[in-house]
Amino acid sequence: MSEQGSLSIERMCYLAQVSRAGFYRSFRETQPEEEEMEVRSAIQQVFMAHRRRYGYRRITKELRRRGMIVNHKRVLRLMRIDNLIAVQPRAFVVTTDSSHDLEVHLNLAARMKLTGIDQLWVADITYIRLKTEFVYLAVILDRYSRKVVGWALERTLASDWRPRR
Repeated sequence: MSEQGSLSIERMCYLAQVSRAGFYRSFRETQPEEEEMEVRSAIQQVFMAHRRRYGYRRITKELRRRGMIVNHKRVLRLMRIDNLIAVQPRAFVVTTDSSHDLEVHLNLAARMKLTGIDQLWVADITYIRLKTEFVYLAVILDRYSRKVVGWALERTLASDWRPRR
């Protein structure tokens, strides 16, 4: 399309007695495949070069930096057709505080050689997200048989346990 010289497309259409819409329609019918494949290839190269993390906005900016004339809507459409979906890595969140002044005890359970049930029980606690709140689940397992010995499901971590006398 840049081989038109100094004449504008509007002027060429006037001289050839062809409407501009007709010119663009015929141009689209004869040339789209090559240009479309070139844009698709460039999109895929940018997408893979940035480890599948660039979305259509960043890819559009990168293609424009490279001198291609592309619209963000076109890039989005081609990415959807080619099933190129950007994946953003989740930030690692530290949930354990290891720099405390509390006493650290040895893990005696790791040294035990288990020969039967009811020699070692292990426990864990976790939370479960419900639609409107969190609930907490505590489970006690027999380490040898891996069976659940007991469990409790509560709305809070508070304990109402009192020692028996």
